[in-house]
Amino acid sequence: MSPPPSACPCASSSPRRRRCCPRYAAPRNRDRRPAERRSTEPLVEGVRRQVLVAMEDADLIAFVVDARAGATALDLEIARLLRKANKPVVLVANKIDDQGQESALADLYRLGVGEPLGVSAEHGRGVAEMLETLRERAPAPTAAAGGKRPVAIAVIGRPNVGKSSLVNAMVGSERVLVHDQPGTTRDAVDTPFVYEGRPYVLVDTAGIRRKGRVTEVLEKLAVVMALKGLERSQVALLVMDASEGLAAQDAHIAGYAHEAGRAVVVVVNKWDLVPRGMVRKAEVVEQVRDRLPFIDYAPLCFTSATEGEGLRELFETIDRVAAQAQRRVPADEVTAVLRQALDRRPVSVGGMPLTIQSASQVSVGPPTIAVRVNRPDGIHFSYERYLAKSLRHVFGFEGSPLRLSFRRAGRARPSAPKARR
Repeated sequence: MSPPPSACPCASSSPRRRRCCPRYAAPRNRDRRPAERRSTEPLVEGVRRQVLVAMEDADLIAFVVDARAGATALDLEIARLLRKANKPVVLVANKIDDQGQESALADLYRLGVGEPLGVSAEHGRGVAEMLETLRERAPAPTAAAGGKRPVAIAVIGRPNVGKSSLVNAMVGSERVLVHDQPGTTRDAVDTPFVYEGRPYVLVDTAGIRRKGRVTEVLEKLAVVMALKGLERSQVALLVMDASEGLAAQDAHIAGYAHEAGRAVVVVVNKWDLVPRGMVRKAEVVEQVRDRLPFIDYAPLCFTSATEGEGLRELFETIDRVAAQAQRRVPADEVTAVLRQALDRRPVSVGGMPLTIQSASQVSVGPPTIAVRVNRPDGIHFSYERYLAKSLRHVFGFEGSPLRLSFRRAGRARPSAPKARR
């Protein structure tokens, strides 16, 4: 007897045979959650873990919400965690651009973490009052570990090269959100921590994108925050992806750190993703030196943030270059080294032989040398680089830019005539 027309001819066959039938329909995905929700849930869980870490370490918590959006489900979940923390909380309601929008604050009282402070980060409205509230409620600061001044570190690099993973590995906890979406970290987050008794402050910056890709206001703000992070730091960690190699944007970002005068360490991250024997470390060093010649003073460290490899060497390098950036050398020694370099390679400027009267170090971070010469104008940059290398050969200054400031030598004042008797 033939099956009814509406029935599948393979209905009585095995499951394997039924899959070959054109009328076979695969079982539907039982996960009925919207696709958008499924894609964002790992991000939400990451935010939750960050809140738990912050609650454990913080003395005062500023809980920032979007006043226009009201109290969202994620806000309510964070508020629930904050109420359990028994830590002082200041509820900051952003995007209150004028007095007419203050009615939106009413919905935020159901978060149960206190009275919301309406501010507008874009226009600066209410920011002074917020800072005053934070100052009043913040506990007195405690001294750093061992009374040492922390080393301020800026983590810079292209988006998605592993900067946030590196920060988390260095700190030892998930302080910066790590997600597959590039640019998840758009702000600069200061993270104080201690490694083997030494205090540090990490500034994790948003990935600096090429100017052609900086189209949104948010991404423009990320670049500004990254550059401000450089200004507040002593050492810049230029993170590159070992599995991708150097890109043109790496040179631009390295240029930012060089121009800011920060000590630089090139961190070759994701080294574990490079197959053994395919690329040697010496080849990577050669590539970096060839593509980034203007930071040839920067040491390289090879790390794997996910595996925790290379961290000890990285911290040792950070300490070393931070100390070198603050090094001072006596004026007579600097003068002697530069005069010897000039004797080895005499040069003329404007048709006259260059002479060096004296030299002295005038500042640190970066080390800056004032060189008094007879012809300060017209010294070729290649000769300036030669003099800087001569100083590095003797004094080091590893990892730090070395700036030379040429000034006109002063004329010796004639002695006063002797009075006649």
